[in-house]
Amino acid sequence: MFALRHLRLHGMRPFRSSYAAPATIKHMLPRRPSEPARVLIVDWSPAGRLPQLHDLCARSLATAPSSVTAPEKPRTPLEKLVAAAKPYAQLMRIDRPIGTYLLFWPCAWSIALSADAGCWPDLTMLGLFGTGALIMRGAGCTINDLWDKDIDAKVERTRTRPLASGQISQFDAIVFLSAQLSLGLLVLVQLNWQSILLGASSLGLVVTYPLMKRVTYWPQLVLGMAFNWGALLGWCATQGSVSLAACLPLYLSGVCWTIVYDTIYAHQDKLDDLQIGVKSTALRFGENTKAWLSGFTAAMICGLSAAGWACDQTLPYYASVGIVGAHLVQQIYSLNIDNPRDCAKKFLSNHQVGLILFLGIVLGTLLKSEETKKQRKSSTLTTSSYVSLPQKPEVIS
Repeated sequence: MFALRHLRLHGMRPFRSSYAAPATIKHMLPRRPSEPARVLIVDWSPAGRLPQLHDLCARSLATAPSSVTAPEKPRTPLEKLVAAAKPYAQLMRIDRPIGTYLLFWPCAWSIALSADAGCWPDLTMLGLFGTGALIMRGAGCTINDLWDKDIDAKVERTRTRPLASGQISQFDAIVFLSAQLSLGLLVLVQLNWQSILLGASSLGLVVTYPLMKRVTYWPQLVLGMAFNWGALLGWCATQGSVSLAACLPLYLSGVCWTIVYDTIYAHQDKLDDLQIGVKSTALRFGENTKAWLSGFTAAMICGLSAAGWACDQTLPYYASVGIVGAHLVQQIYSLNIDNPRDCAKKFLSNHQVGLILFLGIVLGTLLKSEETKKQRKSSTLTTSSYVSLPQKPEVIS
């Protein structure tokens, strides 16, 4: 403990300078009464230092001007337009593109598988389906929020959504949904009439999916049927029909994949779902989630292998299928179903699964041409090694 004493010394002669007042005048000034010595005690121990620092910080914050200002209201017409559009962008999840990716990849797989040997996938079709995935995923989110706005208001993770928080009225959301579906139809009519009919038939799944969580513990199955419709539609858009030998196993593989990643996603909200009464595969599987997801992963790998066999795929395709299987196994066995952050991380990583398989399909299709040339050369050599004989023996006269 140290003490710093400030003492007033009386009777000392002042420093003389040309600026100092004459002594006679100084003696004529009234003298202040004597004051007791001022003592400033500073405690430098850790126990004493912290309260003093807190007190000093509190005083400085109280006296200093506030640096935090309220957000300014939009002034220009552009700022007003952006502020008005922000809730609608949040409604269609523009800030969370993972859903658009997961909807697009089955379409891209099918388009790439339908490409001719040695050819790249149709870039125009990929662009159309990418645009359609963005629009229809947003429409699906709007439909989902219209059904679930009362449920979303009771769930911690979803209570800030525009409809649940009251930023957008139900009527405005319906008008916005009509605009989204009109844009989706505009994209769909760019395809052949078979694809138009096939694409329109998926709308029933899109509309009924949000209701399934109130009825069954398998809403993820219905979501998988809707999200992977592009596995059928992509082939039909490029070929004019659906090849069941290739598209059916691809579609079922996508459904299994959706059940895997959306069950992981559903584990984030399982406590709120239990209180509200909403059903999901996360609640159905419970502590056996990893075993169930392993089974669906095995079914997915088998379906992808069957689709590759039907399309005469080559080594890069099967290598990508193996990498996809390893990726999903790592997801499942490192998953902590009681940690929402870990569930969200595993769910987001499924974008990589779709990309890996797409690259494998493209490389495998490009490699088909080399193998086809080799097969043609071998068949030519085989036929040239034999001498052709006449059908009927000639009669020698």
